[in-house]
Amino acid sequence: MTGYAQARAEENGWVLRVSLRSVNHRFLDLHLRVPEGFEALEPRIRQIVRERVRRGHLDVTLHFEPTGPAAVEVNREVAAAYLKVAEELRLQFKMKAEPDLAAILRLPGVIAPAAASLESEFERLAELVAGCLSEALQRLDHMRELEGHALAGELSGRLRGILSHVVQIEELAVRARPLFARRLETRLKELLKESPVDPARLAQEAALAAERGDVSEELARLRSHVQQFEKMLAGAAEAGKKLDFLLQEMQREANTLLSKAPGTEAEGLAMTNLALEVKAEIEKLREQVQNVE
Repeated sequence: MTGYAQARAEENGWVLRVSLRSVNHRFLDLHLRVPEGFEALEPRIRQIVRERVRRGHLDVTLHFEPTGPAAVEVNREVAAAYLKVAEELRLQFKMKAEPDLAAILRLPGVIAPAAASLESEFERLAELVAGCLSEALQRLDHMRELEGHALAGELSGRLRGILSHVVQIEELAVRARPLFARRLETRLKELLKESPVDPARLAQEAALAAERGDVSEELARLRSHVQQFEKMLAGAAEAGKKLDFLLQEMQREANTLLSKAPGTEAEGLAMTNLALEVKAEIEKLREQVQNVE
C-alpha cells in the first residue's frame, strides 16, 4: 500500500530525519539508505520495520546532520577529487566561474561525522534512531489506514458485482436446461438419419449432458468465496496473502463456468459473457489485493 511519512529528532548536537516511502509489493521488500559510518544501525532498523510492516516495497532513508563543528571531519582526498574534476570541466568549457566551495562541501562523502564522535555516542544515536523510526512508522500506518478504508470500499463494490453476475448466471442456467435435450435430439437425428430416436434413451442422455453442464456447485462456491472475502476485509490484519489464495480459487470456479457454458444459443452466450465479466472482476481484485497487508 502506498504511503509517505517523515519524522525528525534533535538531541545533543545531532539532527536526525527518517523518511519512509511505501509502494505496493506482494512481499516485504525493504531498502535502507543510511549515511556513511552508520551502517551498524541497519540490523536494528530492519528488525523494527519487520515488526510493523508485512508487505510492500519500503524505502527507509536516514539523514544525520551534526550541528557542532567538532562533530564532523572533512575528507580532503574526496574534496580534492571533486575540485579537480570541476577545474577540468571549467577549462574544457571555457567557463570563468570558480568552483563554489560551499557546494563542494555538500557533495556526498566530503563531510562525514567524526569517527571519535560516532564511537562515543553510538548507543545514544541508536536509541534516537529507534524512536524517530517508530514515530515515522506510526505516521505511515495512519496514511495507509486511510487508504485502506478507501480500498476496502472499492473491493466490496467489485464483490457485489460478482454476486450480481452469479444471480444472473443462475437464472440463465435454469432456462438453459431444456437446451441440452433439444441439442442432443438434433445431434442424434443427424447421426441416425431416418431411424427413430428412443425417447427413454434420449431422456437418459439428456440427463447426463445436463449433469455435466450443471454449474450450481461452481456458483455456490463462488458465493461462499465472496462471503469469506468480505469477512477477511472486515476482520483482522495481515489478510493479504489469504485473499490472494481465495482469489485463485475464485478464478478456478470462473474458468469452470466458462467451460460449462451451453453452446451458442442466446442463454449460452449470455452465460459465457457473464462468466468473462466475473473473471475480469476477479483479476481486478487480484491487482488491488496486492495493496492489502
